[in-house]
Amino acid sequence: MTSRRDEVRDRLRHVIDPELGDTIVDLGMVPSIAVHGGAVVVDVALTIAACPLRTQIEQDVRGQIATLDWVESVEVRVATMDAEARAAVMARARWKAREDAPETAVPATARVLAVASGKGGVGKSSITVNLAVALAQRGLTVGILDADIWGFSVPRLLGMEGDVEARAGKMVPLEKKVGTGLVRVLSMGFLAGEEQAIMWRGLVLNRAVQQFLQDAHWGELDYLLIDLPPGTGDVQMGLARLLPRTEMLVVTTPPVAAQKVAARAADMARKGYLRVAGVIENMSDFTCEHGTRYALFGSGGGARLAHSLGVPLIGSIPLHPDLAAAGDAGTPVAGGPGELAAVFAEVARVVAEEVAPLLEAQSCSARLIERVEAAVADGETVQVD
Repeated sequence: MTSRRDEVRDRLRHVIDPELGDTIVDLGMVPSIAVHGGAVVVDVALTIAACPLRTQIEQDVRGQIATLDWVESVEVRVATMDAEARAAVMARARWKAREDAPETAVPATARVLAVASGKGGVGKSSITVNLAVALAQRGLTVGILDADIWGFSVPRLLGMEGDVEARAGKMVPLEKKVGTGLVRVLSMGFLAGEEQAIMWRGLVLNRAVQQFLQDAHWGELDYLLIDLPPGTGDVQMGLARLLPRTEMLVVTTPPVAAQKVAARAADMARKGYLRVAGVIENMSDFTCEHGTRYALFGSGGGARLAHSLGVPLIGSIPLHPDLAAAGDAGTPVAGGPGELAAVFAEVARVVAEEVAPLLEAQSCSARLIERVEAAVADGETVQVD
């Protein structure tokens, strides 16, 4: 019979260190779990005390444990690993790095967020484009990789067209100024006609995405948003191998059926050791001109999905005709005035400040390795705190 302690440990296997690309349990970052009735106390050991991912990991731990119905309180005690534990974690990280991803043109400091859905028709591409624009409004440089090879729509939604130029044998993303920020885009829509069918599968499909990541001049980026095709297919599996530091934003609509389907996208991400960063609910309540709100597609699907996954609900986008009209016109609502622009601005704030804030150029592991290498070069002993 599974004990409550084992249940907590199983939930913590869903907490991914996005830098090391593995679960905190398998990395040995959870030295002890104590359960007293409905009270849970978890010790989490980080590689160094000043790890910039500390708050994020602690929030993810609390969120996962809170999904257990019997839990009444959660205490997370954060400590620092001893030398032996750090050595084991770094050895595992080096092994995974050797086995995993090839080099890409995506800057190491960029936060990579894949926008996913369990099925089509939930507005995933509209969310991707408007989130990118809202982030750029904050003065950031945001890349959009339109990985929905068959169903590309990002160029139209942004009102962008043109040919992709080559520089030194690599593709140059098209650019669009947004406020004080910048959006860079690569899409099959720039390489094929809008009504042309792309009939690729398997290795050919993955190779196209790989070229967008490796054979492109992305330049400096704060965020790279990847608009994934719906479902759990070849592109999603290939992305986990090509960019293991990718984090996933799951888009759903309010109905229970949509919530259950979207959960599969999150499950696939976690099986590929990708962190699920949060949920965005689209097509929530519609407000008529008299101010009455109608839940035309039901309510609470986003919150239910977020709770079941142990991640935050980043925001709910109301059902509004302006969203589709702006997409057809190529003028994203996030770039203008009005209610929807304010909603997307808040979603961007939550992403940039709470869910996936920009990391320092030197992360905790990078600083650790640098200090160890310096000590070895000098023939000294270094104390890592």
